[in-house]
Amino acid sequence: MKPPLNFRHLHYFWVAAQEGSFTRAAERLGVAVQTVSAQIGLLERSLGATLLSPQGRRLVPTEAGRIAMDFANQIFHLGERLRQTIEDSAEGQPLRLTVGISDALPKLIAYRLLSNAIMPPSPVRLVCEEGDFDDLVADLALHRLDVVLTDRPATTGGNLRVYNHALGDCAITLFGAPPLADAIRQGFPRSLNGAPLLLPTRDNALRGRLDQWFSARDLRPRVIGEFEDSALLMTFGRGGLGLFPAPAILADDIAAEYGAVPAGNLAEVREQFFAITAERRIRHPAIEALLGQSAGIGRSV
Repeated sequence: MKPPLNFRHLHYFWVAAQEGSFTRAAERLGVAVQTVSAQIGLLERSLGATLLSPQGRRLVPTEAGRIAMDFANQIFHLGERLRQTIEDSAEGQPLRLTVGISDALPKLIAYRLLSNAIMPPSPVRLVCEEGDFDDLVADLALHRLDVVLTDRPATTGGNLRVYNHALGDCAITLFGAPPLADAIRQGFPRSLNGAPLLLPTRDNALRGRLDQWFSARDLRPRVIGEFEDSALLMTFGRGGLGLFPAPAILADDIAAEYGAVPAGNLAEVREQFFAITAERRIRHPAIEALLGQSAGIGRSV
């Protein structure tokens, strides 16, 4: 039976791989260069594989080293999260909740979902990171995030152990600056032919449903802009450059923040909302509260 993995050896390898040099790793760790080299040698013998190889003036991970780095990233990030959580608990600090918010998710929807999840009696320190869907799911799998809020489920299976939780869906309306919306409202939806339109990019889950809706009704609006970020899309819409889709339940918020009003409802087009979590035995109470909304949100958020 092999001895258990020595995490000090793994940590020395992890630092050396980041620095690309035994010398710089030794300076960072405050030990001798020979110590770093020896500790990594012991790890390689334990695993039965070479983890670092010279490439020019740098040390780079081998194929086995890249696998080891993936695991080391998770292990030491989790260790830091453990330290932070214990320190916060000991100091009576609010529990930290790190949330990834997909670019495509309307930020007003994210606010509604999270504001309910972090309400007392369990105070929570909220940390929000916005980004690309795939990048956020990758960070979730590495436990750099506690949960991801998005408009589509993640592909599961293989080595990616994440779980999709449907939080609800809602109807979609086309909004626009008042003069444009008023003109389109007359004769809607036929008035959409040739109308200026701002849409999500084609990798957005809602975009496919919008394109199908227009195609089924033989409508050909004039697409003048495509956006990954929903807030940027609405900002351009505020300037009167075109109509834009958004959840109907946000009509009051959109009017107050962007000065846009409904031009027409898109029957049968609905936007879905998901929370994606990683596998964990101990669940975060704020995530439990967030997921608990799925029963009460239903089809209206």
